[in-house]
Amino acid sequence: MASEHDDVIVIGAGVGGLSAAALLAAQGMRVKLLEAASGPGGKMRQLRCGEAHVDGGPTVFTMRPVFEAIFHACGARLDDEVRLHPATVLARHAWGDDRLDLFADRAQSEAAIGAFAGAAAARGYAGFCREAERLYTALEQPFIWAEQPSQVGLAWAMLRANAADLFSRRPFQSMWRALGDYFPDPRLRQLFGRYATYCGADPWQAPATLMLIAHVEASGVWLIDGGMVALAHALAGLAERHGAVLRYDAPVREIVVDRQGVAGVVLASGERLSARRIVCNADPAALAAGRFGASVTRAAPAMPAPLRSLSAMVWTTHSAAAGFPLAHHNVFFSGDYAAEFRALGAGHVPADPTIYICAADRASDGRAAPDGAERLQILVNAPARGDARALSPWEIEQCQARMIACLARSGLSLDLPPESTVLTTPEGFEALFPSTGGALYGRASHGSAAAFRRPGARTPIPGLYLAGGGTHPGPGVPMAALSGRLACATLLADRASTARFHPAAMPGGISTRRATTAASG
Repeated sequence: MASEHDDVIVIGAGVGGLSAAALLAAQGMRVKLLEAASGPGGKMRQLRCGEAHVDGGPTVFTMRPVFEAIFHACGARLDDEVRLHPATVLARHAWGDDRLDLFADRAQSEAAIGAFAGAAAARGYAGFCREAERLYTALEQPFIWAEQPSQVGLAWAMLRANAADLFSRRPFQSMWRALGDYFPDPRLRQLFGRYATYCGADPWQAPATLMLIAHVEASGVWLIDGGMVALAHALAGLAERHGAVLRYDAPVREIVVDRQGVAGVVLASGERLSARRIVCNADPAALAAGRFGASVTRAAPAMPAPLRSLSAMVWTTHSAAAGFPLAHHNVFFSGDYAAEFRALGAGHVPADPTIYICAADRASDGRAAPDGAERLQILVNAPARGDARALSPWEIEQCQARMIACLARSGLSLDLPPESTVLTTPEGFEALFPSTGGALYGRASHGSAAAFRRPGARTPIPGLYLAGGGTHPGPGVPMAALSGRLACATLLADRASTARFHPAAMPGGISTRRATTAASG
């Protein structure tokens, strides 16, 4: 017979919350998922732009095995739920008239780099790929898949596995400096330094270990029919098939705590729901700032503005683009990368920005351009100051004009009609995700210790667990999904301990080992 120990409330239908809800429901828990927005996805959202819906959040799908394991643990197959197509061109890069594609085929990328910057650059790329793979292999089990490792614990695990790893993984070197060992050409250093921005970080301050992101991307990028939001709907459907109740337009005002731990939530409407276990998929900064009540502020560390990751100016539009052969993923680099990050560090939108464009209607190789208007997401990095000062209409107009001028250097002309274009600024992201300033990736991955300062699944408050890109193992769609897996495993381990029994591994090999105490600071 079910008891209150089987009741779980999940706050937030981002990828972490959806993954936790599906996995917990598949384990027989009675799950209620509460989401403030009108549908699932969190940052993985679509916006109405005239006659089209355009992805306004993450656009890159990698680490497919993470999702295959989650669906398998819930008795389903990923391929039956979403339609995936492998990308042949990972991204198209431009510096004015200079262009370089990276390919899913590493040999093809190496040849392209050789033609672009010479044989020495091709050899440097080969060496870089080997190091990125070594980094990923060394850190995959003791960090990425682990339950909140400590810096000392990770060092010990690497020492036991391979002593050389501990001293050869550049733990105290910046990414930008490490890239100089492989890429004398500043354009290539820009290109591969951009992987730091996948975590919302500055390549001059990010640790060299983030080079492993290059290996993740080289291991496979997929395009999803219907956009990334299709993945969110698939996870939501998976949870519902196992009995989870998903409620949208249901913002949570307060997490209720009593002497035993969490006791439930109060919605903005005043409705109260009881549960002794809660998974919070909001940004940890919102907890620390009191957005869920004073009783749970100690559940996560505070996030001062200087520690935040980057935000962005994001234009989603259904409009015409001409003059440049867009691939699905495209990057147009600034003329002075160092000046761009100096401006961001000083709290300004750069005058000469690097621009990312996802052309959703293009195949990965860009050979077939759609007729007329197409769905585009255009992103420029911006400081996470959305809670301090709103950009003025003049500043927004200047930013858009500079963005269009930068694209014109590479021959791309854009039409951004107001009736089919939506701009989200840092203050817009702050409104969507309060207490973040608009930071899209939680805490900035700056310095060798930053990765260990993200909170883990377990909090100091009994029964309260965390998931999402602001928690361990970090930002990004697959990492957020892993955080939901870890929240599920930790909750079930605590439940088993309370009930004086220890269940075996979850289906699909998702372990229920006991997690260590979440780090703070």
